[in-house]
Amino acid sequence: MRIVVAGAGEAGTHLAKMLSRENHEIVIIDSDDQRLKNLAATSDLLTLQGDVTSKKLLMEAGADEADLFIAVTPWDDTNIVSAIMAKKLGAKLTVVRIGESESLSRDNRDIFTGLGIDSIVYPEKIATREVTNTLHQSGVSTLVDFSGGKLSLLAVRMDKNAPIVNKTPGEAGDIYHMEYRAVAIQRAGKTIIPYGDVRYAPDDIVYVVTNHAGIKNILRHSGQKQEQMTQVMILGGSHIGRLIAKELGRGYNIKIFEADRDEAYRLSDALNDVLVIHGDGTKVDLLLEEGLRTTDAFIAVTGDSEANILACLLAKSEGVRHTIAEIENLDYINLAERLGIDTIINKKLIAASHIYRYTLAGSVSMIKYLAATDAEVLEFVALPKSKIINKPIRDMNFPKNAIIGGLIRGKTGYIATGDTWIQPGDHVVVFAMPAAIGEVSMFFK
Repeated sequence: MRIVVAGAGEAGTHLAKMLSRENHEIVIIDSDDQRLKNLAATSDLLTLQGDVTSKKLLMEAGADEADLFIAVTPWDDTNIVSAIMAKKLGAKLTVVRIGESESLSRDNRDIFTGLGIDSIVYPEKIATREVTNTLHQSGVSTLVDFSGGKLSLLAVRMDKNAPIVNKTPGEAGDIYHMEYRAVAIQRAGKTIIPYGDVRYAPDDIVYVVTNHAGIKNILRHSGQKQEQMTQVMILGGSHIGRLIAKELGRGYNIKIFEADRDEAYRLSDALNDVLVIHGDGTKVDLLLEEGLRTTDAFIAVTGDSEANILACLLAKSEGVRHTIAEIENLDYINLAERLGIDTIINKKLIAASHIYRYTLAGSVSMIKYLAATDAEVLEFVALPKSKIINKPIRDMNFPKNAIIGGLIRGKTGYIATGDTWIQPGDHVVVFAMPAAIGEVSMFFK
C-alpha cells in the first residue's frame, strides 16, 4: 500500500512507526526538517520537507497514486486543504484529523465528503467516550467498548487478597464461573500474554475482555469494588473537558476549574448543571476548599502534561478513587502509569490508532492503542473466506504474541475459549503486540 502522511508531529510520527512495521511504501511530509531527519533515522520510510498543501510537493510525494492519504498536522484547515488536494490529484482514500467539533455536524460531514474527505477523526470525541464509559464502571482503569458495548475491554489492578492471585487463568476458570477472558497482564513495566502457566500476582494490571455480566465477576475476583461515582472534578475547560461535562449529564455533580476568566464565563454559559469555578485548579487550598476529599473522580485535561500528572497525584493523596490525566508528552505515559494514575488520555495516540485500521488486511471495525502495554486491541470482522473460520481457535496456530478475547455474533457477545468456532460475520476482539498485528490481520483477510 502506498501511504502519504502529512504531518510529522507526535501523531504522524507514531503512525509512521506503526505503519513501517508492515510492508508499506510510506512518504511523510512536514515543514520541520530536523523532525523528518529524526524520523527517517528510526523508521523505514521516505521524507519530504515543505508545505503539505503544495501541489508540487504532493505530486512529488506520490499523492496522485496514494492508496491512503493521512493529514495529521496540528492545524485543522491545513489538514482539510491538503486532503482535498490529494483527493483531487487521485488519492484513493483520505483521512483527516481535526480538533474542532463543529466539523462533525452532519451537514459539515456531507460537505467534506463532497469535497473528497473520506473520513474525519476527532480524538477529543473518542477520548470523551472512553472517559465517560470508565466513570460509568468504577473499579476499572480502562474501558473500551466493542459493537456498542456487547463486549468490553477493561483493566483492573490485582489486590494482594484477590481470590485468583497465584492462580493461572485456567485454574481460576476451573474454580469460578467466569464471564471474562484475560488477554494481557502488565507486570513491572512488561506485558505478558497469559498463556500456559502464567499466574496472577498482586499489583498486576490485568486486561480482560468481558460482556456486561462479567464486569462484576472480574471486580470481585480481583479484589476491587464497584461503587457509584457521582462527584466529579475537571481541571481545565478545554474542548475535551467541556465534552466530558456535557456527556456525563445530570447524573453527576460536576465542578470545572478554569484559570482564564473569559473562558470560565463562556463555559458557564455553555454548560447547564455544571459549576464552573474561575481559579487555578492546581492550587491545593482551592481544591480542598471545593471538596477534593469527597470527590469520586478527578479529571485533569489542561494543556500541560506535567500539571495534569501532579494534580492527579495530589487528588490520589487526598483519597480520590479514580484519576484521569491528559498526557500529550509520550515520554510521560509509562511514568504516569507507574505512579498510579488510573486512566490516561493521549489524543495523538487515539488519532493514530483510529487511522491505522485503514491499513490492515481484512475488515477492522475498531483499533485501540494501549499506551501502557505498547499493544493494540482490535475488532475484526470475519469474512466468508477468512482463515479464522471453520476450525476451533485452539487449532488455528494463532500468533503467540496475540490472543482472541471474544466475539460478537448478532446481538450477543461471547467470551472465547479454545473450543470456540468463529463464523463469517462475527466481530472478533483480538489483543496483539505490535510484532504480531500484521500476521493476525492475515487470518481475517
